[in-house]
Parts: sequence; structure tokens; C-alpha cells
Amino acid sequence: MQKILIAMSGGVDSSVAALLLKQQGLPVVGAYMKNWINDEEQIRGDCPWRQDIEGARAAAETLGIEFRVVNLMDEYRTRIVDYLLQGYHQGLTPNPDVMCNREIKFGVFLDYARREGFDAVATGHYARKVENPEGGWSLLRGRDERKDQSYFLAMMRPEQLEHAVFPIGHLTKAEVRDLAHRHHLPNAGKKDSQGICFIGNIRMQDFLAHYIPDNPGEIVDTAGRVLGTHRGLHFYTVGQRRGIGVPSNTDNEYFVVVGKDSERNRLIVAFDRPDSPGLYASEVTVRELSFAGERVRKAARLEARPRYLDPAQDITFTPLEDGKAHVVFDRPQRALAPGQILALYRGDPLLGGGVYETIHG
Repeated sequence: MQKILIAMSGGVDSSVAALLLKQQGLPVVGAYMKNWINDEEQIRGDCPWRQDIEGARAAAETLGIEFRVVNLMDEYRTRIVDYLLQGYHQGLTPNPDVMCNREIKFGVFLDYARREGFDAVATGHYARKVENPEGGWSLLRGRDERKDQSYFLAMMRPEQLEHAVFPIGHLTKAEVRDLAHRHHLPNAGKKDSQGICFIGNIRMQDFLAHYIPDNPGEIVDTAGRVLGTHRGLHFYTVGQRRGIGVPSNTDNEYFVVVGKDSERNRLIVAFDRPDSPGLYASEVTVRELSFAGERVRKAARLEARPRYLDPAQDITFTPLEDGKAHVVFDRPQRALAPGQILALYRGDPLLGGGVYETIHG
């Protein structure tokens, strides 16, 4: 019988996940991962970690399971916050949520669990894990299409998936809420958290400004004409329309960020049109390929999610050397940026993912 350590955030999803594990008769212990605290006044946001701990503890007490707090702040700073800051400093658009799952929840937290005698780590992700007939495991999209979180697990490794449990992946959000109410969980009506937890409600720009100094440069159009001045390339992402600081034209067309020239510290913008150079791309190169499921070793027709909220797209996937691949989308995709994550699928199964290295037209 598996002994399971479940990551409890204080929210309804992880609490119901713990409930389902207990109903299965499995030995389960709840744990809150203490990852980050905004102690600096300059970046104080609204990430009420104390309330989250008490919410998780209250849910564990209602379920009658042991509860503990696991301090992972040093590892989180090194593996996630530094990754985030270095990425933005280099002009990239990193995804800390995806990396947190690989490096923290199913990385150092799983390592801690194994040392403590647990067989697996469970989370409240909307994703499904199934055993393959030929051996090994596959990760499938969550049954609730609107809540499916398999994208955020795209960089997991097979050995991590082996020790992962996703108890609510077969449920819809409405069913999870109903279970929470019927079993009188104290967080049954708690709203879903938004954004990146360690930042809270503070704007990403304010968070970055505390750690990365301003580095003003020119805002130019695709022809190189200077239109204004930016604060620093790390404050902008490809596809951004608001807050650029360049007014619309007489036809009320708005500028959008289409690229960054790090060598000359230039922010490149164009009007938000389908034919604007750099705004849409049909081909990308991805690096750091990671396969939690079936490894793709030769050219194949697959599906991919360019970003979390994007629908799946048909692609031609061609592996390259050094953990890279060339990807061609059947339909051009808007505002792809180096550093973002591409998730790879074959139908429902998530195969893995990679990091955008270069974006082609």
C-alpha cells in the first residue's frame, strides 16, 4: 500500500485530492510547501502564506490526517526565482509555473518525501496518470477541458511521473467543489488562486523592478525608426499591447511588441496586424526537450499547445541533436517568445515539452 505525501496549498483542489486518497484507504499525510515570502516592503504583494498554511491545516484536521510544513525557501530561490530573474534579464519570457512543478513539487519536495519514507507525492492538478499495458506511465489531459493543467507538467521526467499521483484529474471543477461542500471542508468556497503564488497580487513589473535595474533604450518599428524610449527589455513581452508608451496612429491602430534586440537594447514594435513582421510565426526551434511519456525519436505529426490557454495546434515535429527539435505549425501562431514552453501531445496523452529557443517567420 502506497504511503503518500500530498502537497496542500490551502485551496479546494488539493484538499479534495487528500479527501479522495483517504477514501481509498491510503496512508496520506498533508504538507504545505513554504516556498517564498515577500518580506521586502518594496515588493509586498498579497500572497497570504500564513492564511494558506492555516487553511491547509484546517482541511487536514477536518480529514483527520497528519499535517506538516516543509521549508523549501532556499531551493525555491535558487531553482525558480533565480531562473525567473535570469530569464527576464536575458530578454526571455520564462515560465516559473512549469519549472516549479519539475524542480520543486516533483523535484526537491519529492526527494524530501522519499527520504521521509513516502512512496509518492500527490497534488491537486487537473491531469490523469494511467499505466501503459507495456509498462511505464502516461500523463493525460484532465477530464475538465477548461481546467486541464497537463501543460504545466510538460517538463516532468519519467522518474518523477512514476512517483506522482493526481487524484482529481478525472473530475470537473464543479464536482470537486461539490465534494468539498458535502464533506464540509473549510475551504470549499475558496476562490482559485491567480497568477504566480510567490508574487501574489503584485504586478510582475514591480517585482522585476526590485531585482533588475532599469536599462532604458530605444523603441523602434520594424524599419528601425525610433518611436520612443523603454525602461528595460525585461519589462516587456512579445505580443504586449498595453503599457508600451507609444501612441496609436490616426487610424486608431495600436502598437504591439514583436521582438527584442538585446545587443542594441532595442524594443521592436509593429502595428497589431496579421501581416506585421515578427508577430506571427510558423516555425520554432525548441531546446531542453523533456519527455515524461513516449519519447519522439523521429519526425512525426503531433499536437502542441503553444501556451497554457491556447488550444492544441497540429504540428510537424522533427528532432535535432542536443535535445532540440524543429517545429512547424500548420497555422501561424501569434506572439511566441523565447523562453516560453511548448507542450507536446499525441491526442490525450502529454508526451513532454521544450523551451522556445528561436522563433522563425
